[in-house]
Amino acid sequence: MSKERAKRRALLEAERAERMRRHERKRARRAAVRRLVPKVRLGRTGKIFARRSWKQRIIIAILVLAVLTLVWTSIDSWPARIGISAILIVATPALTVLVLDRRI
Repeated sequence: MSKERAKRRALLEAERAERMRRHERKRARRAAVRRLVPKVRLGRTGKIFARRSWKQRIIIAILVLAVLTLVWTSIDSWPARIGISAILIVATPALTVLVLDRRI
């Protein structure tokens, strides 16, 4: 009886050791992948107005729409309307950075 228990115990110990080896290999592989992946992402966030608060974005949109409305109601020439509108849309992000990102 004790020989059977010893065999079962040895079999269980061998299975447990195999599971531990697999677990250690998996942990080592994960650690290696973590070392390869950068922890801090530098650069762009992918959003146009990422550093703006919700209120700032609303104010920017209202101002752009107000200027576009003024341009389209006061100018009669279609090419001038389209040109000024395109310039305004392209220049808005640059103007936003110049006006709102000033450090004192």
